Amino acid sequence: MNTLTESASALARRAHVEALLAAYPDVNVEERDLLVRWFRREATAMDVALLASEPGIARGYARFRAEHIDRFSWADVLKGIAGAAVLVAIVAAIMWRAW
Repeated sequence: MNTLTESASALARRAHVEALLAAYPDVNVEERDLLVRWFRREATAMDVALLASEPGIARGYARFRAEHIDRFSWADVLKGIAGAAVLVAIVAAIMWRAW
């Protein structure tokens, strides 16, 4: 696949996402899952910035982000707890070694 084909498919995909966000929250479960997957795995920072700056979809974009992307999930909380536990263990090992 060459760069032009990738660019055309990326533009088409972003246009589809933009149309879904314009209709949000009136989308079905499959379309909502497509939006979540696109934001979490496929979208580049430029894609997100272009969508965020589009005034025609501002309401749907903001609502979708608040409901599905910007929330902490249980996985995020567990990762934070695990990171804190590792940090405490490292500090404790250093303190133990120092005495």
